Amino acid sequence: MHPITIIEILSALGFVLMLLGLSFLLPLKKRNYAIKIIVVVIITELAFFALRPLWIDYHRDIKTEQLTEYLEKRYPSEKFKISYRTSRNYNPYHLEVRFNNEPGWSYSYSVTDRSIKQVSVGVPDTQLPDEGLHYEDLGD
Repeated sequence: MHPITIIEILSALGFVLMLLGLSFLLPLKKRNYAIKIIVVVIITELAFFALRPLWIDYHRDIKTEQLTEYLEKRYPSEKFKISYRTSRNYNPYHLEVRFNNEPGWSYSYSVTDRSIKQVSVGVPDTQLPDEGLHYEDLGD
């Protein structure tokens, strides 16, 4: 499990334990109400941690389709493969593209609701990024 995920889960657990500790300082009638609120918070946190990966995968699939359409329009006769990094260190919506006619090169695209933009280029050792056949000006 990634350290960020562990920190998120421990923070959520700490929040629930803090609420539970505070609820025991309340009178009995209010304590029962507070415990009901804590149960709702626990259910909400469990739903969040269970549904978030599904949500990200769903949106990544949509963004992959958008990028495929964009690349097919921009490079109609080219074959390419789209992949993504699975670590939590990386933005899940940055997609990596490798073209068949350009081995050794990889292009990273950021796909948002408003735009598709090339954000980085992976190049072979002896070449410059702007020598790539599919290099789009990164705005540098």
